[in-house]
Amino acid sequence: VQLQASGGGGLVQAGGSLRLSCAASGRTSSIYMMAWFRQAPGKDREFVARITMSGGRALYSDSVKGRFTISRDNAKNTMYLQMNSLKAEDTAFYYCTTSRVNLSGPELLVDALYDYWGQGTLVTVSS
Repeated sequence: VQLQASGGGGLVQAGGSLRLSCAASGRTSSIYMMAWFRQAPGKDREFVARITMSGGRALYSDSVKGRFTISRDNAKNTMYLQMNSLKAEDTAFYYCTTSRVNLSGPELLVDALYDYWGQGTLVTVSS
């Protein structure tokens, strides 16, 4: 599976919105769920949200709940992250990733348990 993330790269003011996309190609039938992680300068990579390909069940980290919305378009093998009410602390590289199995609870937070990763797209929010 290959993942191509896009939508970042510019500067967004605090309170603004941005939508990220992640297009998957290859053996996409093996994907059970897709997720977004982010990594801010000097910090560890952290879980943001995930969505199952069948059923579209979404989960969010507490830091983005109510502001971010994850979605997917199975026909296009693409996942999205709509980010609203952006804050300076949302500044980070955002990475999309996949899993062939259902990860739940603490497993969701462990990036080593995921299978494939995109290249990352930079989101910069100015305060």
